[in-house]
Amino acid sequence: MKRFVFPFTAIVGQSDMKLSLILNAIDPRIGGVLIKGERGTAKSTAARALADLLPEQTCMAGCRFGCDPEDTLHFCDECAEKYAGHQFEITSRKTPFVNLPLSATEDRIVGTLDFEKALTDGKKHFEPGLLAQVNRGILYADEVNLLDDHVVDTLLDAAAMGINHVEREGISFTHPARFIMIGTMNPEEGDLRPQLLDRFAHSIEIHGEEDPSQRVEIVNRTLAFEQDPETFCSSFTKQQEELAERIIRAQKYLSEVQYSANDILAIAELTTSFHVEGHRADIVILKTARALAAFEFRNSITPEDISKAASLTLPHRIISGHGSDNAIKPEEIESKAAEILENIPKAPERPAGNNFDEDDKKKQVK
Repeated sequence: MKRFVFPFTAIVGQSDMKLSLILNAIDPRIGGVLIKGERGTAKSTAARALADLLPEQTCMAGCRFGCDPEDTLHFCDECAEKYAGHQFEITSRKTPFVNLPLSATEDRIVGTLDFEKALTDGKKHFEPGLLAQVNRGILYADEVNLLDDHVVDTLLDAAAMGINHVEREGISFTHPARFIMIGTMNPEEGDLRPQLLDRFAHSIEIHGEEDPSQRVEIVNRTLAFEQDPETFCSSFTKQQEELAERIIRAQKYLSEVQYSANDILAIAELTTSFHVEGHRADIVILKTARALAAFEFRNSITPEDISKAASLTLPHRIISGHGSDNAIKPEEIESKAAEILENIPKAPERPAGNNFDEDDKKKQVK
């Protein structure tokens, strides 16, 4: 029986949430997103819809971790040993989507090594965990604020490093663990520690739509999906295909998006003005700005890219006054960023051609 997922392009409103998810899909190295909001604001719907939107991916046939055939440097231990210098078979699969249970233990997440079997057979036996299942996919942690801090830290460490290394009694196993971490939470049920908040690249706070016409559209679309999901999904096929194609092209050209020393200076001035601790925010803003430029089909970032990237990256890293209730708003960050960027010396004009190939540009979704 086919399972239908509410289309990503059918979600009404919540533009910042959707943009953050898209940018993380373009560049998973951005570092994931934490979505805060009351119940019924499409948090989990958006996470599942993103996974359904992404295209199938090629992987090593028979690999338990879905190793990327084009990334031999990051093969799991099994593929590295089995295919060293040999030809290998390739297959394809849907982008993995793993829902993290609240009761998940560290062993359930990272996997376990059978020490006794290793001693008996002389071979490593690794029992994969959730990080093996989610490699090159999306890990969704609902009510992430209710998870054990150590579990969240383990997940964010793996996401940042891109690998999972398990060692027991001198026996170790390593496999790739590259995934988009999406955490959702209701602030009324408590917050994450500041140290964990900072580990999420983006933080988005969403609320129910206040425009009556938007609320009506949400109700109509929800009921239409529940009554006939196949027909409803079919009506969004074109929009889904166009957005998926746009993400694929942005991934393709991301590495070609340029930035200048002035751009980095602007970001540094911005984070310093907000008294942001550490340097993670600067790096995330730059990565986000580049993904934005690629998504908009430009080969260099603009001050507007930096401003928007800052509004996604800084809200959970800046507290005005005392307490999370006084957290600065994204609009305030964008406004402040615009002021700062105006005073940064302009970089020399780049050579003609601020967009990618015209044939591809014509395909861009408006």
